[in-house]
Amino acid sequence: MLSYQHAYHAGNAADVHKHSLLTVTLNYLTKKDKALSYIETHAGRGLYDLTDAAAQKTGEAAQGVARMLQSFPRDHDYVEMLGTFRATHGPDAYPGSPLIAAQLLRRFDRIDLAELHPAEHAALVQTMPVSPNTRIHKRDGLEMAKALTPPDPRRGLMLIDPSWEVRDDYARLATLLPLLHRKWRVGILMMWYPLLADRRHAPMIRALREAIPDIMIHEVRFQPARDGHGMVGSGLAVVNPPWGLDREAARLTEIFTRSG
Repeated sequence: MLSYQHAYHAGNAADVHKHSLLTVTLNYLTKKDKALSYIETHAGRGLYDLTDAAAQKTGEAAQGVARMLQSFPRDHDYVEMLGTFRATHGPDAYPGSPLIAAQLLRRFDRIDLAELHPAEHAALVQTMPVSPNTRIHKRDGLEMAKALTPPDPRRGLMLIDPSWEVRDDYARLATLLPLLHRKWRVGILMMWYPLLADRRHAPMIRALREAIPDIMIHEVRFQPARDGHGMVGSGLAVVNPPWGLDREAARLTEIFTRSG
């Protein structure tokens, strides 16, 4: 979807949900001294300024990370990751998932990022640290996901995070996620999806539960960021969740509940 630009939504409550569990998962994976693969299907530009016009226009960051961060324990992986990132990039900077991965992964880990939007791709190329183990693809992210699975190294994580502005995405992901799981049995597949008032995600989740019975589904709800905003929550479907992620998800539910 070439009209979508995440700068309008960076740092919103859904990002807090997605990035906190992503950070916990990457920290868990890097405890072992074994190389891993990180694949992301819709990378965006990687670095966002929460004071720029796009972020200010929607007000989503103000209702997201700016408001919610105080509800996290100071030693939470997400808080520590963001503190380290902002020490380098400034107090109003917010990392997209590519820069979270670049910060937390090691020099011998493999990173593959897809971004099809021309301006976002160009910004991502400028933003990502140069590394022989990082590849930035200007191509359809879901096609790349199929082409790269199973990756080398086999151990690793794929983040699937489309805009969901095309209704066909729901049916497409209901079949694609099980396909990727069959091709990459040991891989952690983490797919974000929005919770909208019309519950258009519900048939997809039912299909995924049938195809992958042990899939982890975690959803949080929050108030719309502004009048007329249709997103009322955030969901993550995780195939092969690492040990302890269910407990971390439960703790995150409590944080979102306290934040209102």
